[in-house]
Order: sequence, then C-alpha cells, then structure tokens
Amino acid sequence: MASSDYAAVSFDDSDTRRDEMHSTIEQWINDLVDSVDDAQASAEFQAWLDVQRQFHDYSYRNTLLIKQQCPEASHVAGYRTWQDEFDRHVEEGEQAIWIWAPIITKRCPECANSPSYHANTDCEYDATPPEEWSRGLVGFKPAPVFDVSQTEGEPLPELETAATGDDNDLVPALKDAADELGVTVRIVDADDWEHGDAKGVCKYRGLHDFQPVVEARARSNQADLAVTLIHEYAHALLHFDIDDEPERAKREVEAEAVAYIVGRYFGLDTSGSAFYLAAWQGDDSEAIQERLGRISSTAQEIIGLLVE
Repeated sequence: MASSDYAAVSFDDSDTRRDEMHSTIEQWINDLVDSVDDAQASAEFQAWLDVQRQFHDYSYRNTLLIKQQCPEASHVAGYRTWQDEFDRHVEEGEQAIWIWAPIITKRCPECANSPSYHANTDCEYDATPPEEWSRGLVGFKPAPVFDVSQTEGEPLPELETAATGDDNDLVPALKDAADELGVTVRIVDADDWEHGDAKGVCKYRGLHDFQPVVEARARSNQADLAVTLIHEYAHALLHFDIDDEPERAKREVEAEAVAYIVGRYFGLDTSGSAFYLAAWQGDDSEAIQERLGRISSTAQEIIGLLVE
C-alpha cells in the first residue's frame, strides 16, 4: 500500500461512531491480510526467509540455556556453520553458549541404545547385527554455539518494518494513557538498552508486582516509537497472563495487527507490519481473521483513550 493511502481518520458522529469504527477496522484488517500475502511473495521476504530457515528451532530447555548464558541472543549457530553458511567468523575471545545437541547414530531396535551402550545392557536383541540398525536419537551431548552478536562478517538480510509519518505527538499521548491502561511505560536511551535488537518489551514490574511494564528503545523516528509502544500495550492488554510459548508466538500477530490499526488511525504508514507478520506466522491471513474480535476491541480501547 502506498503511503498516500494513510491519513488520519476521525469518527465525529457519536450516533454512528461505534458501527463506523467496527467496519473501518475490519476493512483495515482485510487490507493487512492482502499486504501479508504480497509480503510472502516478495523477493525481499523470500531472501530473508531463506536465511531464517537455516537457524534451528531450539527446544524449550535449549532456549532457557541460551537465554541464561546470553540474554540478548537472537540467532545462534555453531562455529563452522557461521563460517560455511553465512561467511561470518566468531570474534576472538568470545565465550561459547552451551546447549544440548542430539546424538544421532545407529541404535538397537529393542532398547534404543547405541551399539556400545547396547553391549553393556541386559538387552538380548540379536535379530540383526548392529551395522544393519537404523540411525536414531540415542542421547544428547553439550555443544557450543555462538550468537550473531559474537560474530563479524557478511550482514544477514533484514526486513524494513519501521513505521513512518507525522506522529502528531502520539508518543506523549501514549505515555499519558499508560495509567488508564494499567501499564508502566519507560522510554530507554539506546546506550542503556538491554534487550538487543528488540524495539520494545513487555514484562512484569517484579516478582510480587504483576503490573505490566512496557519499555521501548528511544529513537529519532517517533512514528516508529509510537507503533512500538502500541504493540507492547497490546501485549499488556491481551497476552500478559499467557505462559504457553507457542501461543505467545501466535499472539504476536494480534499485537502487531493492533499496532497497525491504531497507527493507521493516526495517519502513520504501518504497511511494513506485513513483513513482520509474514515472517512470524505460518498462516497469517487465517490467524488474523480468527483473532479479529480481540484485535478490533483492543485497537478501539487504545484509540478511545488517545482521543479523549
């Protein structure tokens, strides 16, 4: 969608405001679905996706290990993988991140042990010799990996998702609305930012205080900062009590769709969201449509506070 499609919208007639907001937001979500389809077909997205496919989907315990050792890790791979697949090199002096790597070898069809372990068990399977056994998982071993931040070399493809436009003092208005939404908000200087490449985060205030805290990295692009705040506010309103990681990943679509709608209401070009949605959701169009109710009501709640 061209940026000329984006202009601030108002719903002045109180008698028809509710119906107009519902129908307009539904149309915007339909526009976003179309944009996602376009993004999935784009050469830029495909180049980015080709790289993402080469990174492993780590198990929950490996994700915990990675985050404990390198909290800001975003893309991890082995030493040789960085060299051979990405033309990047681990910088001298960097500490490895240790994870559990699967051990794949021939294994006994009966006890599922490797030949060496099988020989030391009470398993009496002898129908076929070990050299004819199929390969499979027999265990795990510690293995070193490194985050992209620990490497140097050729850059990885990135997608441009930043919002643009005249923010019309939207950032101060969002900060003022935080109390009404039950959220604490902080804009953090880039030099003090502790969350890697993330533009914003939503977290608990502390172990015993469960009020959501939204932090956003300060930047000169105030339109993009505003959309980041809206995205994290949506997480605080919709997803803060969700512990299931797969479901939280799916609901990233909802938060981004809310940011798209509210940003568009205030005249910002948020069409870059389509790349984000296409990247993080296997079936974006269906997921967005299924969650239309939550997306629409949350967008209206935030818009309502900002236009009071």
